[in-house]
Amino acid sequence: MLRLVSLVLASLLAAPLTAAPATEPALSLIVLKAERRLEVRHGEQTVKTYRIGLGNTPTGTKQRQGDGRTPEGTFYVCVTNPKSRFHLSLGLSYPTPADAARGLREGLITQAEHDAVLAAHRNHTTPPWNTALGGEIFIHGSGSGSDWTLGCVALDDADMTELYALVGKGTPVEIRP
Repeated sequence: MLRLVSLVLASLLAAPLTAAPATEPALSLIVLKAERRLEVRHGEQTVKTYRIGLGNTPTGTKQRQGDGRTPEGTFYVCVTNPKSRFHLSLGLSYPTPADAARGLREGLITQAEHDAVLAAHRNHTTPPWNTALGGEIFIHGSGSGSDWTLGCVALDDADMTELYALVGKGTPVEIRP
């Protein structure tokens, strides 16, 4: 882990101060489902990659609770859990406003649930996780060897320890097909 932290710090300090933009890009995470890979990025530069496992129905984006799919889209880390039953975990801001709009159109959620999702995203907090759209989507440990989760992104425990030390609440996460 010390090596990864050193690599990230070296990346952050590599550019001369005079050439740095007014707002230095923060770390972000990109999940590439088809490649079973999570990338840690600083700006456009990938500084670390991890092998991942996905939901037990890995193709397609999450539609509803219990479908076994890992959602696709843009999220942020809304919860950090050092006492996860899956080693360590980072909760993602699923469902998104787009998911809520679809859920309302399809009669899966109420107007109040839709509005609560929008309010959570507006305030950068945790959206409701107890709707028919599903929720409690995490990046967590306990193994990347297969697609075994109910929709989460799973890493090996040592990799999750590294990742957990690097990112926190608010970190952007993009999950791609």
